[in-house]
Amino acid sequence: MTREEKNKVIGELSEYFTNYKFIYVTDASSMNAQETNKMRRVFFNKNVKIRVAKNTLIIKALEKSNVDFKELADTLKGSTALLFAENAKDAAKAISEYRKAGTKPLLKGAYIDTDVYVGDDKLEALNNLKSKEDLIGDIIGILQSPAKNVISALQSGGGKIAGILKTLSEK
Repeated sequence: MTREEKNKVIGELSEYFTNYKFIYVTDASSMNAQETNKMRRVFFNKNVKIRVAKNTLIIKALEKSNVDFKELADTLKGSTALLFAENAKDAAKAISEYRKAGTKPLLKGAYIDTDVYVGDDKLEALNNLKSKEDLIGDIIGILQSPAKNVISALQSGGGKIAGILKTLSEK
């Protein structure tokens, strides 16, 4: 790989690190070409971008991006595949879906909007994360519940009062 090609890869990865808030570092070593292609297809269908690069180039791209990935940089040993996603759960779901057929890729770490998760045992927690939109929906639902109860009580109470008044007027 020439210096120009390396600089191009570093620039591209640096742009990804700057633009994506959800980055997963995985170990896809010992996977053959057929398995790798199948994995790429699963990730593509989940809208997850995958990039495989040498660890030294990834470290240089991390330094160039001016984003604090120090804890994530410690996971860069052995073969590394980077996953970039628009949603926090997309990559975790894609990994879990692909791993139904085997044990690879292993999760080395994940950077989720300033939080760092290190280790394959964090995959289940990442699968259960709620998105910002989900949390906002939950809060709105909680806030609407008391108002709905008051309105319902007033509506049903109004019917009862009208019925009582009608009965009294008839007597």
